[in-house]
Amino acid sequence: MIDARTAPYAALLLRLGLGTLLLAHGLLLKVMTFSVSGTVAFFESIGYPGFLAYLVILGEIGGGLALLLGLWTRPIALLLLPILMGATLQHAGNGWVFSASNGGWEFPAFWTLTLVVQALLGDGAYAWRPSLSSGRQAVAH
Repeated sequence: MIDARTAPYAALLLRLGLGTLLLAHGLLLKVMTFSVSGTVAFFESIGYPGFLAYLVILGEIGGGLALLLGLWTRPIALLLLPILMGATLQHAGNGWVFSASNGGWEFPAFWTLTLVVQALLGDGAYAWRPSLSSGRQAVAH
């Protein structure tokens, strides 16, 4: 049975965790550690077109920020699924443990699952929900 009193806070914690990890992975790892050009080169070295690196970086940083704020949580979580499914497939041949050489597949697989859970749960507490009607300001709930 779902506890309606605490479920919004569980969704909030999941959303904040996902947003933080995505932002860190896109900004700290791909941009600041490997550099954009290094990330592009890596994508090309594993057979992906270089432009996909830009889309992944944009998705991770923009999606992470949107989740942190609670903006369009369900569609953002669903839009991020191809990135994490691609990461899972890319790591599938490396074995289970993510500490294995070139990283295993369990972390991106779990991350994919948590995005599905977030999409099913929705925003949770303290989400920024912009009004679609004109004349109203965005309100944090």
